[in-house]
Amino acid sequence: MDEIRWQERLLTLNDGTEIFALHGQHHHNEGWDRPTLVLLHEALGHIDMWKDFPQQLADETGLDIFVYERRGYGRSSPITLPRPDDYLEQEGRDWLKPVLDAAGLDQVVLVGHSDGGSIALIGAACLQDRVVAIITEAAHIRIDPLTTAGIHEAVELYNSTDLPTRLARYHGDRTDLLFRAWHETWLRPRFKPLDLTGWLKEIHCPALIMQGEDDQYGERSQVEDIVSGIGESAEALFLPNCGHVPHLQAQQATLKSMQRFIEALKI
Repeated sequence: MDEIRWQERLLTLNDGTEIFALHGQHHHNEGWDRPTLVLLHEALGHIDMWKDFPQQLADETGLDIFVYERRGYGRSSPITLPRPDDYLEQEGRDWLKPVLDAAGLDQVVLVGHSDGGSIALIGAACLQDRVVAIITEAAHIRIDPLTTAGIHEAVELYNSTDLPTRLARYHGDRTDLLFRAWHETWLRPRFKPLDLTGWLKEIHCPALIMQGEDDQYGERSQVEDIVSGIGESAEALFLPNCGHVPHLQAQQATLKSMQRFIEALKI
């Protein structure tokens, strides 16, 4: 397996927004036309929170990897509150394409965790043939009772434990803003409930829809309904002894499942 080389990139979009990314590339022979894996992080995510998973995934699949921080996170441009109710749809519909364009990425496989999984679904629906396949971990298409209970518990921990300090290792002085952007948006009353099911019928690429059996933020029906909504090109995978973060809590099983899925694509 060729060694992958990592490059830091700061992309400037047409509206001036800056997006920080890491781009891992194998040695490319002439005629290389394989897609790039694009990693989409969770609601409180950061490039460093993926830990060694991008490197492991690159080694297992032989594909290049592009992992970036959305607006508001890490070294990307800041956001302000309140965050709009439809921010997930905005990220997948309006922001993903400009990021891929700025990075010079054409054919991609979207790999999204939690919020990133939801964004991957919308991105696949909007970008069509540009998205070769998608892999989601703990994606949401609605706010279910388990989601709400899990967020309430996280808020209590944030107010009573060292959770802010631990998050600040990644988010620094943005920690409070990002935590509020997450829990306030998901818990506030909505005129229109979150419902991403309408996007699913527009997804025609192969899809691996994963979730830990012990996920504290999403019911099993989230996965089942995503797969049903996409149709024959989607498969469900539930990982035992695993919570909300399969790529860390069940890393080897997650890697092997993703490798198997990608090998079957013959890309």
